[in-house]
Amino acid sequence: MNQKEIPYKIYLEESEMPKSWYNVRADMKEKPEPLLNPGTHKPVTLAELSGIFCEELAKQELNDTDVYIEIPEEIRKFYKMYRPSPLVRAYCLEEKLQTPAKIYYKFEGNNTSGSHKLNSAIAQAYYAKQQGLKGVTTETGAGQWGTALSMACSYFDLDCKVYMVKVSYEQKPFRREVMRTYGASVTPSPSDTTDVGRQILKEHPGTTGSLGCAISEAVEAAVSTEGYRYVLGSVLNQVLLHQSVIGLETKAALDKYGIEPDVIIGCAGGGSNLGGLISPFMGEKLRGEKDYQFIAVEPASCPSLTRGKFAYDFCDTGRVCPLAKMYTLGSGFIPSANHAGGLRYHGMSGVLSKLYDDGLMEARSVEQTAVFEAATQFARVEGILPAPESSHAIRVAIDEALKCKETGEEKTIVFGLTGTGYFDMVAYEKFNNGEMSDYIPTDEDLQPGFDSLPKM
Repeated sequence: MNQKEIPYKIYLEESEMPKSWYNVRADMKEKPEPLLNPGTHKPVTLAELSGIFCEELAKQELNDTDVYIEIPEEIRKFYKMYRPSPLVRAYCLEEKLQTPAKIYYKFEGNNTSGSHKLNSAIAQAYYAKQQGLKGVTTETGAGQWGTALSMACSYFDLDCKVYMVKVSYEQKPFRREVMRTYGASVTPSPSDTTDVGRQILKEHPGTTGSLGCAISEAVEAAVSTEGYRYVLGSVLNQVLLHQSVIGLETKAALDKYGIEPDVIIGCAGGGSNLGGLISPFMGEKLRGEKDYQFIAVEPASCPSLTRGKFAYDFCDTGRVCPLAKMYTLGSGFIPSANHAGGLRYHGMSGVLSKLYDDGLMEARSVEQTAVFEAATQFARVEGILPAPESSHAIRVAIDEALKCKETGEEKTIVFGLTGTGYFDMVAYEKFNNGEMSDYIPTDEDLQPGFDSLPKM
């Protein structure tokens, strides 16, 4: 079909929605290194993981063999409230840039949580309900995950306890209030409600917090409360599995119009959006069927892939979670309070870290003023106010399109628009007022985190 015949928005029918999640690990010849018990340094067992996570989610976490895992009907029923999500041709952005590139974005912000996080939140809440639990605990950074989980728990009548990174708790009160509206309790982290929180406050008085801190508190709250389990919004294998609906729908929509992408771009914090978007395309690359250029985009102020170490590290600041081999800045790394663009986690998904280390994808870091410049440009021509996280991908998509303008190449670029930025107006205000500055940690700033890596 001629490119001019492609509509602005490509929608799939409900009947075309994925019926199974895709497990990219099954197609990886070299698997990611296993999670390790922090005490014994031996691979964690299903029994050990089931003490922290729901049992079915623990099974998914360890599953390296099943290519497809069926999506339960009740989850698919919930998905139908906001899925399939549209794949949008960015005609207006292409015209503004005067580029020969074709730009598409998969828009995941068309639900109340405002982001892709709901895809995994509803799955994890479903399995908690199936197990007969009373509730779950979690952490959230910018607030998208906490919002999504509060919605999912409300749907299944589960209690939801959220530990929110303190700087976001203070800067994003409306995101916090959406969580509370859906019935969640929200605690700024680090807090004095947990042993690990009190210890972190003692060692770092006045800290603005980090996802690593909040994870530690949420895990402690889960394991010390009967009938509760911990759930996580990114990084883990199970989360990337659930988020594969993004990539599966994207591929189906492209195939529907005979479109072959050249470059696929996603923002990268812990890895849930990027992993979900690229998974089925990466599967084709792993099987030798097709080739694509994959670009992970992360903030220059929290550069785990571009400047981190590929090593076993704790997933949390309090060092109570299993060890994961990943690109990491060290579990004690706390992003600068100046950092306003989300993507605050100190490490990267073990799956994505392995793919990156094997040379199957590339990574770039971008400064936050450049990110918000791209966000503003996109909002003005495409009519969507993007989340700061998504805007990292927008920045590099624009950069790639401008390269095509210089070279005359007609590449097809696909990026993930993970959500909307309507709860991120404090950051937009700083940018609009000219008060936003860039912070790039020096090698000396990063060294303490590297020095704290566990000796294996």
